[in-house]
Amino acid sequence: MSKFVIPAALKELRFHLSQTGEASVPLRTFLKNNYNTLKTQLNYKLPILIRESYGIPPSVSARFERGEEVKRSLDGLDEKGVAEAFNELLKK
Repeated sequence: MSKFVIPAALKELRFHLSQTGEASVPLRTFLKNNYNTLKTQLNYKLPILIRESYGIPPSVSARFERGEEVKRSLDGLDEKGVAEAFNELLKK
């Protein structure tokens, strides 16, 4: 069984984080531990964009069919909280 349930309507994932910010550490850890799983689960077809910028709060955005976008802030969450927020985002 896969770790994440990816809906067919999902067209793009975007992660925003700071390269050095303490608030982004849980998201960086989440990506380090789960990026390969996500890419192989999706057969490398879904774009997963990782955008780094100094001092921005961590967040994740998902673009679905018909241009619908959903964004979640990950500020103040630990790695488990990031995973839960990510799964909630996928359920939209």
